Amino acid sequence: MQRVTGIGGIFFKAQDPVALRAWYQRHLGIDVLEWGGAVFPWADPAGMTVWNIAEPGSPTFDPGRAPFMVNYRVADLDALLQALRAEGCEVLEKTEASEFGKFGWVLDPEGNKVELWEPPAGS
Repeated sequence: MQRVTGIGGIFFKAQDPVALRAWYQRHLGIDVLEWGGAVFPWADPAGMTVWNIAEPGSPTFDPGRAPFMVNYRVADLDALLQALRAEGCEVLEKTEASEFGKFGWVLDPEGNKVELWEPPAGS
């Protein structure tokens, strides 16, 4: 019997859900629907979702205050980070590049660390 086949969604609480939805819509371009969420259909069969559990003292989510982090796939990390800085968002200075692609981070207004991932060319 096959059990888990993938990640079906990401859910988290907010102190001000309306304002936080508006921030994600304005700065990250997430199409927030009338019911308050968004749907990301998988159009690329080579795409994937990574799932991982971190150790209790892991710095992975620092300086965020939440015990989770959402990774969003983006087309042009450098351009997006530049736009977010221009819009006054709290973009972390550190970026990473490896065979897995390019990574950058921004904190949302409630202090949640958001990971932005540009996959390597051809993937």
